[in-house]
Amino acid sequence: MPAALFNLEIHTPYRLFFMDKVEAIVLTLEDGEAGIYANHSFMIAPVRTCVLRIKDKDGLWKSAFTTDGILEVSGHRTVLMVDAAEWPGEIDYTRAVAAKTRAEEDLKEGVMRFETDNAYTNLKRAETRIKVYELKGG
Repeated sequence: MPAALFNLEIHTPYRLFFMDKVEAIVLTLEDGEAGIYANHSFMIAPVRTCVLRIKDKDGLWKSAFTTDGILEVSGHRTVLMVDAAEWPGEIDYTRAVAAKTRAEEDLKEGVMRFETDNAYTNLKRAETRIKVYELKGG
């Protein structure tokens, strides 16, 4: 028996990143990791920067980088709206490593709360990009 599928859309302010039927997604919400499958209950939840895992209609897992955003699950449709989303092949690894180094330096030097909050956000994004790049979509 084939797995139940649902429609997944992933939007950024700049493009429609993904739109297709999928079997499942796994992502990080504000209160921890969550798996979404067909017929999931209705929900709206904040999403954190994470490695988004997508199980496509052929049963294959793919990984992508996503930033903070909002997830809406309703009926047979799930919409993820994030600031940025990238496939492993779209990630500039050298730039991500440099951003990680800068963020770590900023965390050491930051004295104001907004400086350290910004540095932590940048560090999380860089580390997640590096992780997705190293996964190569697997």
